[in-house]
Amino acid sequence: MSFLRLYLRVIGLLAPERKLAITLALANLALAGVFFLEPVLFGRVVDALSGSGRRAPRLIALWAGVGFAGVLANVWVSLHADRLAHRRRLAAIALFFEHAASMPLSFHGEYHTGRLSRIMNVGVGNLFNLWLSFFREHLATLLSIVVMVPVALALNWKLALLMIALLVCFSVFNAVAVRRTHRAQGEVEELHQEIATRAGDVFGNVTVVQSFTRLAAESRALRELMTRTLDAQYPVLRGWAILSVLNRAASTLTIVAIFAVGAALHARGEISVGGIVSFVGFSMLLIGRLEQFATFLSNLFFQSQSLRDFFTVLDRKAEIEDRPGAIELPRVRGEVVFKHVSFGYDPVQPALHDLNFRAAPGSTIALVGPTGAGKSTALSLLYRAYDPSAGRVTIDGHDVREVTLESLRRNIGVVFQDAGMFYRSILENLRVGNPEADDAAIASAVAAAEAAAFIARKPEGLETLVAERGRSLSGGERQRLAIARAMLKDAPILILDEATSALDNATEARIQRALDRLTVGRTTFVIAHRLSTVRHADLILVLDQGRLVEQGKFEDLIRQGGLFAQLAEEGKFVADAEEDG
Repeated sequence: MSFLRLYLRVIGLLAPERKLAITLALANLALAGVFFLEPVLFGRVVDALSGSGRRAPRLIALWAGVGFAGVLANVWVSLHADRLAHRRRLAAIALFFEHAASMPLSFHGEYHTGRLSRIMNVGVGNLFNLWLSFFREHLATLLSIVVMVPVALALNWKLALLMIALLVCFSVFNAVAVRRTHRAQGEVEELHQEIATRAGDVFGNVTVVQSFTRLAAESRALRELMTRTLDAQYPVLRGWAILSVLNRAASTLTIVAIFAVGAALHARGEISVGGIVSFVGFSMLLIGRLEQFATFLSNLFFQSQSLRDFFTVLDRKAEIEDRPGAIELPRVRGEVVFKHVSFGYDPVQPALHDLNFRAAPGSTIALVGPTGAGKSTALSLLYRAYDPSAGRVTIDGHDVREVTLESLRRNIGVVFQDAGMFYRSILENLRVGNPEADDAAIASAVAAAEAAAFIARKPEGLETLVAERGRSLSGGERQRLAIARAMLKDAPILILDEATSALDNATEARIQRALDRLTVGRTTFVIAHRLSTVRHADLILVLDQGRLVEQGKFEDLIRQGGLFAQLAEEGKFVADAEEDG
């Protein structure tokens, strides 16, 4: 993406407030006129004072009026540009957040959380600065140059050629600097992303870092990245410092040349002293604007990679999204059918092969098999974390790809092996399941999930803050809150992805009774390693290397003597203390 296209896209994000943006642009046009008139009036005043001086007071008054009008326009532009930039910054955060949060799991597997946060924060900050400088400087600079050069040519083309030469020098110098340092700056930005990713990794696994005494090693690795970043950054900075010197030298030489050529022209009577003063004023104004433009170009150069990363995320198309004409799925009965379903994260190595089964409404389906057999992957297709590469998944006869994502997921409750707790209060974490749940419903769910006792022991009860990713809670406490959250959602289809794996036998026995009550009338899919859970399932699906190799009830599968019986004999299932001895 070229600088011009990138900049136009930044400005394009102002489209929701285009009327105000256009008004600010017109105000900048007025400011450009003020910038142009001031040196002209200055020259006229000098000529008037050199003569009789009678017109000087009126010209000075006009000059003062123009300057005062410029001040008022500048204040108005600055005030409204600030407000517009702040509003659009928050809108850009919302746009990025909503888009990134809606992306599928494959996207979030590609982008580390620390990297994604940096792309959003740095990108939005750069957008804000560019919007402000667009209205405060860039537009007026461009309009001033566009107006000033033709007028200067009309007044005296010989002096105007010196100004044009200065423009050419600025353009060439900046173009060379950009071309020679562009790739290096991209490497610098990538190293900054690596720093953010590594730091986020450490913060997210600080218990591992501390327990394995990795702090010194991680600090060394981070400092090495910083050293590499500076080694890559210094040549870029050196190139732009040389550019600054060249721009300043060209500006100084232009002013000297205008005085020298102007003096020669004045000696031949081709220009007045006031005309020379006006041209010097033009040149000083042009130099000031060109330096602002050079600063803008420098800033855009250093910000361009972060802006490209920002727009790259926004341009990423969601692999899972509502199809045109998708219907709202009402509350379902819960019949789930997999018809010749295949899926692969990698097309070369499919994770599921021709999966076929039917779950009757209100039944309990257990999925078992060795690690990596595809159990969680199969159920992830049900709530469209991914879409199958072949076949179809239906709920009550509706292909899940033909209904809206929101209505589909509203009908499915999930309790993951990793409970997933927010950095919020216990109450707020519970209300993720149902924001409208009243106190009685919350108390009932908490009691049913065997969570009431441990919550009561917390210093602030339900208002107790849960640490990031639930670190302030034990594994069992996190799972019980996750189960209570699923109860509050009250969805007709329930997925328990090893939901009781973090609990001891006694606690699981209590929660299993609560889950038994919860699953009544609901279609429930269970991935579990306990015989007690599997034994009472209406249907057991045995997967191996992505294929459905056996299905049936517990006793039937044991009698068949196949993979399921082998897993049970080898102790792959954990016997429940109360029921299985």
